[in-house]
Amino acid sequence: MDKNKPKILVIGSANMDMVIGTDHFPVPGETIMGGQFSLIPGGKGANQAVAAARLGGDVCFITQLGTDIFGDQNLENFKREGIDTSFIKQNPDQPSGVALITVDKSGENTIIVAPGANHSLSVAEIAAASEPFQQADMVLIQLEVPLPVVMEACQKAFGLGKRVILNPAPAMDLPESLFRFLYLITPNETEAEFLTGIKVIGEASAYQAASRLRNKGVQRIIITMGAVGAFLFTDTFQGIIPTTKVEVKDTTAAGDTFCGALAVALGNGKNIQEAVAFALKAATLSVQRFGAQTSIPYLEEL
Repeated sequence: MDKNKPKILVIGSANMDMVIGTDHFPVPGETIMGGQFSLIPGGKGANQAVAAARLGGDVCFITQLGTDIFGDQNLENFKREGIDTSFIKQNPDQPSGVALITVDKSGENTIIVAPGANHSLSVAEIAAASEPFQQADMVLIQLEVPLPVVMEACQKAFGLGKRVILNPAPAMDLPESLFRFLYLITPNETEAEFLTGIKVIGEASAYQAASRLRNKGVQRIIITMGAVGAFLFTDTFQGIIPTTKVEVKDTTAAGDTFCGALAVALGNGKNIQEAVAFALKAATLSVQRFGAQTSIPYLEEL
């Protein structure tokens, strides 16, 4: 354990991504010829854990894998990245999670996830993980694991005075009681609309959506807005922090890279505007590359 690195606890999913490039997405009933096929480690939790580790965090990851080849490969991969795997369980009764991803020529993607062992992650496993919660500078969580696990983790972290970042992806209905446990929430435009009913199409609507989330009890809101940058809402600052325009190859891990980078920057003591700028820089690097974890940059690249 590195005393100089911020301690980031990530709770979430781990998948194996099966990725096919294509000129355009098929419509229902259509078969098209795709391009290259790739097998790339993914899952929102795993991507965010890898991003935090590569960008300077001391990361502990809590997830569930199958006892199959994908589970073994993911576990080895986490160890290679320097992630603490003490609280990762391999479940003999469930397959590892997989995601089927198509990426079109503009870099946009469609994703279908079969969660497998991710949906067996239990409240008991969170309750048993006392040490990583107590040591964490930041706790990072998403919604590809069961909602009771999310609730338990957020409540436990909040009770210990820890700062919780919730990346509310994929979008789903959340209990109102969850919001007060959060230090920060990071929806994209689609997720912000799902949570607030306000379509986010620019700064004014982003402000309205963020205000509604603030009224639910979250003190700080970041709405990621793709090539525009990110809209930050705190008690002292409301506005867009811009990003650099680049040629986009694949957006698959952009949001996850952003969240992992954000957790590290805040854990390092940066103020929230500096942390968002750092996270945008990391995400911008990631969209210029193909794949999920294969696209996540290292600290020295920033």
